[in-house]
Amino acid sequence: MPTKAVVQGGAGFLSDGGLRGVLDLLEVRGRLYIAVFSLGFVMGYPLAEEVIEWLLNADGYVPEDVEIIILQPLEVVLLQLRIAAQLGFALMILAIVIDLSMRNHDRIKGVVERASGGARGFGLVMAIMASLGLGALGLAYAHNILVPFLLEYLAEDSAESGLQSTWQLQKWVGFVTGLYFSSVIGFQVPVVVVALLRANVIERGSIESNRSVLWFTALFIGALISPPDPISLFLVGGPMLVLLEAALIFDKASR
Repeated sequence: MPTKAVVQGGAGFLSDGGLRGVLDLLEVRGRLYIAVFSLGFVMGYPLAEEVIEWLLNADGYVPEDVEIIILQPLEVVLLQLRIAAQLGFALMILAIVIDLSMRNHDRIKGVVERASGGARGFGLVMAIMASLGLGALGLAYAHNILVPFLLEYLAEDSAESGLQSTWQLQKWVGFVTGLYFSSVIGFQVPVVVVALLRANVIERGSIESNRSVLWFTALFIGALISPPDPISLFLVGGPMLVLLEAALIFDKASR
């Protein structure tokens, strides 16, 4: 039985052997993940210009009586670099999630046992479909609910305070793309949790006994990227908590 370690083993959530196995996996596949990030960055830089133009012209992203200004000439270039980096990180994290979801307990621990080609191919397809499907769900959530609500909230808050609603292009676009990025990554929670549970990297009891810590962490993340009111905190952190519970239910029902 793997032992628990409060610090070395991931604050009680991860087993020592499982944590070492995951770190070994990340080290072995590190070059692939860097290549995926680089590909996303290179593809994302020219695409970022289209994203900025789309945001400026899209309905609901610039509330009424809000003026978008540019304070320095390099803002657009810096924004393109930021969006390209976000796309690179998103693709890299998706690659890691898919990689983890394909590996059983023995493989994560370093035992060289490979499944048949057909089984691996099916597992790869299912992992990609699950990860991309959840990512698309995160994009839809951010596009239809999260981003419009928070932008309207910020505009109304400025108006009620008697302040002129003038937003800097770099901060505005960075805020919006950050919400999209956070939603895509946050919606990967079910795939990650199920993969780590099936690999015995984490134990179900550890999650259930530390729900309060996980809830606090999700709300803290929400507080970092949203206005500090209860509705905004829940809109950002709430989906991760709901998806975590859904992952636990799925894992229990499918065993």
